[in-house]
Amino acid sequence: MVPPRGFVLQGKRIKILVTIYDNPVIDSEEKLSQQYKLILSIPGIGMQTAIYLIMATKGFDDFDNWRQLACYAGVAPFPYQSGTSIRGRNKVHPLADKKLKSLLNMCAIVAIRHDKELKTYYTRKVEEGKAKLLVINNVRGKLLARAFAVINRNSPFINTCKFAS
Repeated sequence: MVPPRGFVLQGKRIKILVTIYDNPVIDSEEKLSQQYKLILSIPGIGMQTAIYLIMATKGFDDFDNWRQLACYAGVAPFPYQSGTSIRGRNKVHPLADKKLKSLLNMCAIVAIRHDKELKTYYTRKVEEGKAKLLVINNVRGKLLARAFAVINRNSPFINTCKFAS
């Protein structure tokens, strides 16, 4: 059995080669290539999420700030209320880009494991009694904020937690 192009069999595992993610559209455009490299500098965000963020935002031209993108991705919570008597919990909107939301969910989980700043944020909020999924949703928003900051500054992500004493 011959493995499909881009896959290499290693024992029982299948390793995906980086050549699968070589996107000719991103490589041909200098601006998109630069944005791709900047987004990849954020811990927790991988190649597939970087490509999808660039596609969903049309090169970060469709949204003015990260809060608009968070609303589009289904990360921003909205209050559930009617008048003065009915007040429910804040909920995320069900009409969202589900693919982007699922990619951000995996990125948030990876970022919590590997980024010291987000890990301390997660543990602090969970110890305060917040629900774990609520905190993961907050981390998704933080990742979107970092992506917009990196693109607007046009410089790679700098982990300031390393420099704190």
